[in-house]
Amino acid sequence: MTPAIDIRPVDTPAERKTFMRVPNALYAGDPNYVAPLEFELSARLNAAKNPGLKNSLHKLWVAYKNGAPVGRISALVNRAHIDLYNDGAGHFGFFDCEDDPTTIKALFDTASEWLRAQGMTKIAGPYNFSVNEECGLLIDGFDTPPYIMMPHGKPYYPARLEALGFTKAMDMHALEYYPVREFIPEKRMRFVERALAKPEVSVRTLKAGDLLGDIRTILDIFNDAWSDNWGFIPFNEDHAHHMASELAPIIQKHNVVLCYYKGEAVAFGLVLPNINRITRDFKGKLLPFNWAKFLWRLKVKGSDQSRMPFMGVRKKLHGKPIGAAFAYKIIEMVNAANMDHGVTHSELSWILDNNTAMLTMLTDMGANIYKTYRIYEKPL
Repeated sequence: MTPAIDIRPVDTPAERKTFMRVPNALYAGDPNYVAPLEFELSARLNAAKNPGLKNSLHKLWVAYKNGAPVGRISALVNRAHIDLYNDGAGHFGFFDCEDDPTTIKALFDTASEWLRAQGMTKIAGPYNFSVNEECGLLIDGFDTPPYIMMPHGKPYYPARLEALGFTKAMDMHALEYYPVREFIPEKRMRFVERALAKPEVSVRTLKAGDLLGDIRTILDIFNDAWSDNWGFIPFNEDHAHHMASELAPIIQKHNVVLCYYKGEAVAFGLVLPNINRITRDFKGKLLPFNWAKFLWRLKVKGSDQSRMPFMGVRKKLHGKPIGAAFAYKIIEMVNAANMDHGVTHSELSWILDNNTAMLTMLTDMGANIYKTYRIYEKPL
């Protein structure tokens, strides 16, 4: 007898909790899975707390088989994306499911039908919920745990989506890097120091007591520097407040670098301690007892892993020596500072597959591509 499959919408707090916990059983035997902290995930799923959901329609579903949850998916009409690209693309995300093609198809059919009803003509993803949050389906690199704000996945996912007619829209790469001193060639470092040895140049780390101000500056540079990138969605003032609140407990002064040229903030780098390394054994629970353990591991013991999720140089400096010098200087500064704080492993992510200049720069410094994520798309 064929098991009954039931795709149910998520409407209540109890159903949302079930949605959040679907992956726990699916990844129970996977040593590289790291359960997200439930309080953080719950906030991301809450339109009142996540500015990425503001003015955007979204829906969550859980797949049940014989009454037991076996899969999940979300669908989103990202108003910021539609306003910018006008491409009719609705997004799916938070996809996880047992290896059953029938259940997987039922989940995607449900999400596709809902997006079609909202007037969308294409489905793309995964986005959890935005290109500025977790995104991409892992297609290579299943043998290591994900870093903070990066997804994990099952090796059978890519084939199952492709069997449903999904095709590649874009690949993004994560690069691993083992910090070493003086990793930039001496000749190139001399160029950097010469380019930056001018009175109109200044470089600083996080300003004490003004995290929100520095986040505003970072996002202003980001919105300019990344505006021509594939899939770019700008940050706004709501995002600045939300990001400052989220980063306040974990950000370290040396992991924010801002560069100024002729009085204008023109480049930045942001590095985060790999919280996944700290919370890997928490099973998604911070309270009641893991909170103290979290603080001790972060503030006292320290994380030996870090991730650089964002770096940018204003477009007017792209292709100019001063712009390249700022990029090298940022990486050199955070590399040295993180080594001083005991970091032995770093991830640089993600980098678009078509950003050959950045990929070449990072691999020349000794980084290696070790994970690849894919955004898929399909006409509706």
